[in-house]
Amino acid sequence: MSPGKIVPIHYAKLIKLFELEGFRVSRQKGDHIAMTKSGVKRPLIIKTSPKLVPISHIRTNLTTAGITRERYFELLEKV
Repeated sequence: MSPGKIVPIHYAKLIKLFELEGFRVSRQKGDHIAMTKSGVKRPLIIKTSPKLVPISHIRTNLTTAGITRERYFELLEKV
């Protein structure tokens, strides 16, 4: 995976990535997991079905979390 291209990843890996950035799982209802962080107004919502999170959902959550593409790839290397 080359830096600069966001591809679908497993939801568990995405959860770990956001946890590295200070988010915590606050609740789960059905196949939706909500993650919150102090100072971020809206929770991140990650679907567990399908197992691979679509690119559009990853981008939406990055925007909500205030994480840049560059930071996303830095965190992805650590997961």
